[in-house]
Amino acid sequence: MLIDLTLPVDISVLSEGNKGELKGHIGTHFDVMEQVFPLEYTRRNAILFDVRDISGREITVEDIDPARIKEGMAVLFCSGFIEKFEYGSEQYRHSHPQLSKELIRTLTEYNISVIGLDFAGMRRGKEHTEYDRFCAERNVFAVENLCSLSEVLKITDECTVNIYPMRLIGATGLPCRVIAEV
Repeated sequence: MLIDLTLPVDISVLSEGNKGELKGHIGTHFDVMEQVFPLEYTRRNAILFDVRDISGREITVEDIDPARIKEGMAVLFCSGFIEKFEYGSEQYRHSHPQLSKELIRTLTEYNISVIGLDFAGMRRGKEHTEYDRFCAERNVFAVENLCSLSEVLKITDECTVNIYPMRLIGATGLPCRVIAEV
């Protein structure tokens, strides 16, 4: 079965002059931070961690089972945030969950390929770009604003994800289509 994890974006929500959108940071997208997205990353084994019960604090290493993570895989986090708050709203952009710095470092040490989120970024504010760059320099790419992860979790917490980014030159983000095979 195929499940589309790509956030549908109504073109009317695009704001005129938003530089983030012009640099590819719209809807479901990779933060590539001037790195090259490897073509072999278009198809990845993935594990989904259900973190929907976590609120009021960062998501930490203790909230997942690192023993299940294998080199090269995509690690996805289902927080349910995208289902609660309207994409692009102030609350969505500035109050989303965060992965702890230790968790981000730990994930990169496993040599994974993708960190998938159903919210706007691994970290908030200035740390958002800092940690996107930290990961991208280690060939780990954050794909933000996934949807329907809870639908996948109804069936399994492991799947294959197919990720097809646009080929934008000079962009720090690449809008992409993400499809889960379960």
